[in-house]
Amino acid sequence: MKVGIAGTGRMGAAIAARLMSLGHALTVWNRTPGKTELLVAAGAGLAGSPAELAQDAEAVITILTDGQAIEALYSGPKGLLSGQIAGKLFIEMSTVRPEVQMALEQKVKQAGAALVESPVGGTTGPAREGKLFGFVGGADADVARARPLLEQMCRRVEHCGPVGAGSRMKLAINLPLFVYWQALGEALLLCRSLDIDPERLISIFADTSGASNVIKMRGASVAAHLAGKDPGPVSFAVDLVCKDLRTMIAEARALGGALPAAETALKCFEEAARAGLGQKDQSVLPTHWAKSVKN
Repeated sequence: MKVGIAGTGRMGAAIAARLMSLGHALTVWNRTPGKTELLVAAGAGLAGSPAELAQDAEAVITILTDGQAIEALYSGPKGLLSGQIAGKLFIEMSTVRPEVQMALEQKVKQAGAALVESPVGGTTGPAREGKLFGFVGGADADVARARPLLEQMCRRVEHCGPVGAGSRMKLAINLPLFVYWQALGEALLLCRSLDIDPERLISIFADTSGASNVIKMRGASVAAHLAGKDPGPVSFAVDLVCKDLRTMIAEARALGGALPAAETALKCFEEAARAGLGQKDQSVLPTHWAKSVKN
């Protein structure tokens, strides 16, 4: 299939590599051209504009930072919707508020195309292996059309309802994860006086009822942070966690509710970002918090 991907940051590039490995004819575009270089070197085509990307592709995947970026990509000069796109399929994978996806769906429909949202659970490693979790929103017929591609990117695809439902589910899924990182940091602070090797300490936490799945997957990175070693590549940056937490809190307020645990976690992540850790992996937070109080 001719697939276009707009937004080739860490996740977009990993998804692109996955689809190329399966034989799809891939074309890419990114606002920062340098982020497309490795994909182009690997055989992807390079579009000169979002409009050109949409014109040449049967399906277009977009994965961006926020609603402002989505608006610029789809509706800006030479945007995805500026050309003849009737009959095209758009799969929007950004983590944003439901209202952003719902407004976008109307614009895509007016242009004669179809939109399916599928924000995903997972980081760059699972993305390269096709093991993401897709939280899908869209009309039944559109989701059925997108499913073959989604199943090549995801180990599990859950159709949660109309457009907007996938975004709400993704925000809900991420909330306890981000709160857990802060809780783990506080727990590690209590262990500071113990003379236990970091890898052993994390293995103890991972083997208890208080563990999250993420410590089983990212525990080695946390242990490396604790030991002052290289934790490996960034999979999801602290700055992006802050963005997602703000999105969750805004959505809860729009629903007339509050997220006190998420609000506290956000303050802690923001403090870490101010300390220069904004572009570090989210797994740095527990160590940062555990070491924040001086002896």
